[in-house]
Amino acid sequence: MSLTLYYHPLASFCHKVLVALYENQTPFEARQVDLADPESSREMLSFWPVGKIPVLRDERRNRTIPETSIIIEYLAQHYPGPVPLVPADPDRALEARLWDRFFDLYVSVPMQKIVVDRLRPAGREDPHGVEEARQTLKGAYALAEQKLEGRTWAAGDAFGIADCSAAPALFYAGIVLPFAAEFPHTAAYFERLVARPSFARVLVEARPYLANFPFFADVPARFLG
Repeated sequence: MSLTLYYHPLASFCHKVLVALYENQTPFEARQVDLADPESSREMLSFWPVGKIPVLRDERRNRTIPETSIIIEYLAQHYPGPVPLVPADPDRALEARLWDRFFDLYVSVPMQKIVVDRLRPAGREDPHGVEEARQTLKGAYALAEQKLEGRTWAAGDAFGIADCSAAPALFYAGIVLPFAAEFPHTAAYFERLVARPSFARVLVEARPYLANFPFFADVPARFLG
């Protein structure tokens, strides 16, 4: 098989790429990586020493592709399917890329700050950083709420790269800082994402690992099976 994805089924950025792959039923081999285990991560590190997942390896083209947005763009260019994840029109493509980065930088990143702080040793917590992250999330929810009014998907009427980013970002962020009560358009959008078969599959595959999520006690029961 030409494509190999090095990933972990609990990681939100890995979810983003999995959604893209599942949307177009792109054939690939999944290799789970435990970054804490040198043997598990050895092969992936030989391709991408930075040591961040996910990483896509394309043996047919002898290419290693890191970084989620670049992976999805690469798939759209070299392994296109029935769902065009990046619009052909340049202006629409810019809009899609904007919202892809928005959900990565202003939802996923602050969410991860809050989650990682819970894993810190006693006395090493960063309450100021966590509060800053919470405020960033609240601002992102408010902007998303404004932009999602009247839209089916993040960048318009068609599912694409921005929605691949938004799905896992909102899933985990909604656990650490719920948004449904205050932001109905964002909540309705999230329900459309959850109903999307590609993301539903990702969540099912993540289910056995959710007990390792630091906010597991707050995960809604509907996602636990």
